[in-house]
Amino acid sequence: MVGNTAEYTPADWVDDITQAQAAHIDGFALNIGPQDSYTDNSLAYAYAAAEQCNFRMFISFDYLSAGPWSSSQVIQKIQAYANSPAQFKVDGKPLVSTFEGVGSAGDWPAIKAAIPIYFVPDWSSIGPENFPQYLPGVDGAFSWDAWPEGANDMTDVEDRAWMATLGSKSYMMGVSPWFYTNLPQWKKDWIWRGDSLWHDRWQQVIELQPDFVEIITWNDYGESSYIGPIRPGGIPTGAQRYVNDMPHDSWRAALPYYIDAYKSGNATFPSISQDKLLFWYRTNPSKSGSAGGTTGNNPQYQPALDPTVVAQDKIFIDAIVTAPADVTIQIGDNAPMTVKAMTAGINLLVVPFNGQTGDKVTFKIVRGGQTVVTATGKGITDDCTEGLVNWNAWTGES
Repeated sequence: MVGNTAEYTPADWVDDITQAQAAHIDGFALNIGPQDSYTDNSLAYAYAAAEQCNFRMFISFDYLSAGPWSSSQVIQKIQAYANSPAQFKVDGKPLVSTFEGVGSAGDWPAIKAAIPIYFVPDWSSIGPENFPQYLPGVDGAFSWDAWPEGANDMTDVEDRAWMATLGSKSYMMGVSPWFYTNLPQWKKDWIWRGDSLWHDRWQQVIELQPDFVEIITWNDYGESSYIGPIRPGGIPTGAQRYVNDMPHDSWRAALPYYIDAYKSGNATFPSISQDKLLFWYRTNPSKSGSAGGTTGNNPQYQPALDPTVVAQDKIFIDAIVTAPADVTIQIGDNAPMTVKAMTAGINLLVVPFNGQTGDKVTFKIVRGGQTVVTATGKGITDDCTEGLVNWNAWTGES
């Protein structure tokens, strides 16, 4: 989200890129809105850093944040970086995407005539069933439908529908770990189920083998979907309550395994040479404070649900093990819970809070009666900042 990078220095861009590369990410989709005065500076810093680091970039034009882009603005932005060594290209053409903007679909023939591009818009709002009329003018489609509706886990039904609609054209699949926003200034206050989403969604990617995968997001702090480092200057007003001290960096630790398996065509899974635990959970039980008006689902177009039905009071673990093992989880001084990682590789393990709280959460991998890995996570508490439940996730790792 370039809108959150006003305070980024060139060094910040290099740091973000370096951390992304360590996670086997190939490039950034640069979401830009027409309203920000610093966009050109941010794009210049981003592309310069990417050239320095042998990383790739492409622009995604946001048509919802402040109204539509003009065709001339779009052409100017694409042309500015079309020849950069960092520009991500497909078939020799700069890849260009959008966040919505189907109402401006008629602008793109002239844009494509002015500069050859590989156009993969996100027009998810109309769904795959209404997309065929636009097929002649696009090279593919990107789906933002990366979160489940209501008290359900995510399926790949919508992805399969998009792939069937697109046929031989490219499908860019959206993957996200979490979603919670409480920003009254933008009339946003809802959650979608996260829980095991990060693990589940990557299994779907590996199986479906879409042409491209876009992670939603690197730095959208206001919607709690970030997997990049927290940069305080990018946190929108009001989101500090639920973003501060809630790092999501550990979600990146599984990406080399997931991405390499995806790129192999699901032919091979990277070998595991060291036992490791990744874990994530909310630090406030769902009824520990006020929901603050937060709903489950986006009430603008989905049934508004009690958020306690959508978000489960559970701890989620990716146990990355070299061989089967037991994993113990202890909340505070409560009795430990033990679950089994059944196979070498990544095992999703889930344990409930069971009404327990404590000043820390302790994790162990035990094999043959010997503890081989230990880790400590943030405590689970009924003490809610400003009396409001924090529906964001905390992540950690061994």
